[in-house]
Amino acid sequence: MDLEDLHIFRTVVQCGGITAAAAQLHRVQSNVTTRIRQLEADLGVSLFVREQRRLHLAPTGRLLLDYAEQLLTLAAEARQAVTDDAPRGRLRLGSMESTAAARLPGVMASLHQAHPAVELELQTGPTARMTAAVLQGRLDCALVSAPIHDERLAVHPVFTEELVLVAPLQHPLVTCPRDLAPRTLLTFEAGCAYRLILESWLASQGVVAEKVVELSSYHTMLGCAAAGMGIALIPASLLERLPEARHVSRHPLPAPIGQVDTVLIHKRQGSSAATRALLQALRQSGPEVSSLETTGEKPRPA
Repeated sequence: MDLEDLHIFRTVVQCGGITAAAAQLHRVQSNVTTRIRQLEADLGVSLFVREQRRLHLAPTGRLLLDYAEQLLTLAAEARQAVTDDAPRGRLRLGSMESTAAARLPGVMASLHQAHPAVELELQTGPTARMTAAVLQGRLDCALVSAPIHDERLAVHPVFTEELVLVAPLQHPLVTCPRDLAPRTLLTFEAGCAYRLILESWLASQGVVAEKVVELSSYHTMLGCAAAGMGIALIPASLLERLPEARHVSRHPLPAPIGQVDTVLIHKRQGSSAATRALLQALRQSGPEVSSLETTGEKPRPA
């Protein structure tokens, strides 16, 4: 049973017979008759009651007609959805935790208002995990930290983040890694781009962390830093929103290491209308747009 069989079956019912249906379908009568008989053989039931030269819909045919109407309607909707380029359907978005908290609430609200047919699903995690999920097809797109060097991905810069080192409140001014005390790093799991930046900054002057404590939220990081447990690296855009920020000291990192670009990535071979609508909403969300050049396909109007 395929959609063409159901279309022929419905047309026969609507036209009241093979002859009229064949004329409407621009087919010969024998072809329509054969397709109906093949459909009956496939289902193992009779769809019509045949009396002399006339057809009457059997109870099983009446039941199938209801399903045929639904299936053909859904098929038409699906065809329209993938060809009219209107943003709709499920959009599986990945994001770094900080970006989701500081940048996405307003963007998600704007996207929902402009395109209510888009069903947004959000997952958060470190850059490495989100990038892998896009490549594996488990996410449609993701907001991750640059640089991204993978020819399979299109990369669209959307924000520039200023990274701030946070330490206990009375910690002396930090101008280089040797000023840190204690040298315990409060970070997310391996694969976090900001963790890599912090570790690279320490390593640039031969400083080795005494301990790395992996945590699951920025709230916890700030609480631990305030308690004197260690130091953390947090985007300033998020730090300004967290009430715990008043209990820690802030220390800017030197340029250019303290300026990091957030990019939207998706597979290079194409993006959905929903992804393009999200990109448009991200770019309209505020003045902070990265100066990096976009790589990959040019976004089409959403």
